[in-house]
Amino acid sequence: MTTSIASQLELLQQEIAKSSEKRVNFQDNVRLVAVSKRQPIDKIEEAYQKGHRIFGENFVQEGVEKIQKIDKSDIEWHMLGAIQSRKCKDIATHFDWVQSVDRTKVINKLNQARQGMPPLNVCIQVNLFGEAQKAGVDETECFELAQAIYEAENLALRGIMALPPKQHDYPKQLQQFEEISTLYRQLKDKYPHIDTLSMGMSGDFEAAILAGSNMIRIGTAIFGQRD
Repeated sequence: MTTSIASQLELLQQEIAKSSEKRVNFQDNVRLVAVSKRQPIDKIEEAYQKGHRIFGENFVQEGVEKIQKIDKSDIEWHMLGAIQSRKCKDIATHFDWVQSVDRTKVINKLNQARQGMPPLNVCIQVNLFGEAQKAGVDETECFELAQAIYEAENLALRGIMALPPKQHDYPKQLQQFEEISTLYRQLKDKYPHIDTLSMGMSGDFEAAILAGSNMIRIGTAIFGQRD
């Protein structure tokens, strides 16, 4: 297991570097979020021992239990999954980032629950392709939520996150990611401090990086199949 996780992390970093070299107008380093949902703690600790520090969870209770058991102050924990209003306090008090914000009610609850702590890093989840089964907002709603996050004392607006329709055709992948990247640049024109475009997973991160992503989310390619 040690060799597998270490080699996969190394291989991914090599692939990220190769993809980054191909893009012209984006100079940001690409950050890798190791998606550890439904993975045992020993695998997360194995990745930690190999130097990885950014992990993402999709389920609040599972994530909180892992955060408490692993108890490493230098790990950056990202909440990636759908947010229930009643879970906002747990998210705000345990996670460092939340990437799946998609409504004002959640913004208000996260802001209230984060009082007395460093600002919670927030990405807005966008859904530009009208997929009814997925969370996320359109272009207009994105700007409305961005302003609400910007005005929230205990939140830090960092950018956007997207999970576009699954495509196996590289040109189609690239086209979708470029549309998302265009929205990100428009948002950055209004909020120059934002710095995170989170898009791209195991099957499409090369196209995402070429389109401007600077944060990708990879799970099974690092840890193997989930429990």
